[in-house]
This record gives sequence, structure tokens and C-alpha cells, in this order.
Amino acid sequence: MESSTYYVCLLSILYSAIIYRLLTLLNSSFQPRCHDYESSALLQFKESFTIDNTIYDGCYPKVESWKLVKGERGDCCSWDGVQCDEEANHVISLNLAKSCLYGSINSNNTLFRLVHLHSLNLACNHFNFSQIPSQIGRLSRLTHLNLSFSSLSGQIPQQIFNLSRLISLDLSRYYHGLKLHNPSFKDLVQHLTNLKVLHLSFMNISSKVPELLANFSSLESLRLSDCVLQGEFPVGIFQLPNLKILDLSYNPDLKGYLPPFQLKSALKSLILSGSNFVGELPSSFGNLACLEELDIYGCNFTGKIPYSLSNLDKLVYLDLSFNYFSFHSPSISSFSWIGNLTKITTLGLADFNLTGEIPSWLMNLTQLSVLNLRHNQLTGPIPSWLMNLTQLSSVNLGFNQPTVLSHLALPN
Repeated sequence: MESSTYYVCLLSILYSAIIYRLLTLLNSSFQPRCHDYESSALLQFKESFTIDNTIYDGCYPKVESWKLVKGERGDCCSWDGVQCDEEANHVISLNLAKSCLYGSINSNNTLFRLVHLHSLNLACNHFNFSQIPSQIGRLSRLTHLNLSFSSLSGQIPQQIFNLSRLISLDLSRYYHGLKLHNPSFKDLVQHLTNLKVLHLSFMNISSKVPELLANFSSLESLRLSDCVLQGEFPVGIFQLPNLKILDLSYNPDLKGYLPPFQLKSALKSLILSGSNFVGELPSSFGNLACLEELDIYGCNFTGKIPYSLSNLDKLVYLDLSFNYFSFHSPSISSFSWIGNLTKITTLGLADFNLTGEIPSWLMNLTQLSVLNLRHNQLTGPIPSWLMNLTQLSSVNLGFNQPTVLSHLALPN
């Protein structure tokens, strides 16, 4: 008797759950997924800009498809570039990158009514050199913010510190039009401690790199190219366990040296070109088994190039040019180990005073696209087999000894 009562109760519960689910589905089919105030805010945001197809190559005006049919409630969640959550139907993501938007973003822009946004991407538009409004601080749920390459200017507002949930921040490509002075770079790092991605390239920072960044154990990508950085770079940042991309290029007043690299480093891209890094390359370079890009063009490294670089078989980009290395032998044949790095597409060995003829080990680099051997002491003819490198599009042999073959017709 008890058993039958139990099964009756169980069936009753299951039946109620099924009925509830059916009613929920029926109700949702008649209710638009979009909140009225959010669709209105999006439409007003659209109207605050003009569409200019010349702003960015290949831009596509997503907002042109945003419309409401007169007399009907629309579903903005289905609009191009808009994403809503499945439970509360709030707009949580807005991706309008390369959307041909032209005009200023003002503090009263209806964008800042979308307070449930988790992700905002307005990259590659033209905001008419307006400043980032302080109202950005209202979007405190943001985890991803990308305003790169969008013609903004002026000082970063302090209200950006309200975005303490940010995991990814990209404010790059402003050619010093954007500034991070007051508040400073240090202030930014102190408030946004959850960052995994921080891209500020071409921003006018004009300060030291905060030591605190060396404690960001979740940091995966740090791009600070051409930021007028000063002082000594915190060496601990190189040893962050999850760091995959580090770009410090074209900061001539940024000093630093490379520490020993640990086994199982996640580093894939190390770009230091045009910055004032000194000292020797560590013999532990071979521990960077994931490294695909190494660019130290125009630094001030000295000593010998460690043979452990030959272990980096994932390298696609290798440029060691214009440093102060010393060699047992100045012959280019001493670099034959590079011939085993068959994934390389870009190779730079300029200003090494290397002697000998163009080496046959280059034939192994079948993916090679760019070759820079200028400012050496190479002699002899340009070999005909160079034409067999079908991906080759750029060869620089300037400032070498006169060659037998004066004209080189590249495959590409």
C-alpha cells in the first residue's frame, strides 16, 4: 500500500512539472524576449550615429537591420550583434565591431542604460575623437570591453574602475590620442585585478609598468606596444604561469632583462622589438616549448645566441636583428639549426656581419614569406633555388657584398 502511494505521488509531481514546463514554453512563445526599455535604448543608440562605409575596410552596418514594426513589440534579442540571456531576457552582449558607426559618444547616450551588459565590443568604428564618457562606470557587470581603434581621445575616466569584473580590456590603437595619466596605469591595475587580457598598445601611458602586474596569475595576454613606458620592466611578469602573449615593443625608455624561463611556460608570443632590453638571452630559452613568435629586433642584447633556440620547433616568426651578439664564427652557416625550424614564415638576421654565401639550409623553410639578411657581409650569387620558396614575398639583401645575380624575381 505504501509503495503504491509513493508511485502515485511521484507521478503527480512529474505531471505537474511537465504541465509547468509546457505553460512556460507557451507563455514564452507569445512574449517577445526583449524588454521595451532596452529595445528603445538600442534604437536611440543607433540614431545617435551615421553610417559611413569608408571608416574601415570591410565594415558592415549591423544596426541598419534594427527595426520595430509599427504597432508591434519587437524582439531586439534577434537583432544583429545583440545577445540576451535566456532567463531574464536582458541584453547582455553587444558586438558592433566594424559596424561603420560615425559620431560622438556623449554621457547621455542611451548605451549606458543597458546596465545588464556583460560584453561590449565597439572596436573599429569612428567616434569623432570624443572622450570615453564617465557613464561607462554604470556598466558594472561588464566582463569584456573592447573600444580599440575607434577614434576616441583624451584621458581615461576614473569611473572605469567601477568595472571590477572585467576579464578582458582592449583600449589599444589610438596612437597616443588616449591617455592614462590621472588616473594612472598603477591606479587601473589596482582596481581591475581580475584581468586575463589587457591591451593598451599605442596609448599614452608615460609611466612605469606597475609591479602589481606580476601578481596577476590569471593574466594571459599583455599588449603594451608604443605606450611611452619608462623605468625597469618587472621581471616577474615573464614568469606568470598563464601568460601567452607579451608585447612591449617600441618603448625605447623601457629597460629590462630576461630571466631564466621555467619549464612548461605557456608563452606563445614574445615581442620586445625597439625596447631597451639588455643582457644575454638565457640558455633556458628552450623551455619555451609553446613559443611561436620571437621578435627582439633592435634591442640591446649581448653575448651569444643560445643553441637552445633550436628546440623551439613551433616558431613561425623569428627576428634577432640589430642587437650586439657575439659569435664563435661569423659565418652564416653557424645558423644551420634554423633550417630545422620548418614552420618559420618570417626570419630576420640583419646587422650580424655574417659572412659566406646565402645558405642552402634556407631551402628547408618552405613556408618562408619574409627574409631579412641586410647589413651583413654575404657574398656570391643569389641561388636559383630561392625561387622554389613559393611563399616568399619579401627578401632584403641590402648592404651586403655585390652579388653575381643583380635581379631577383620572387614567386610572389
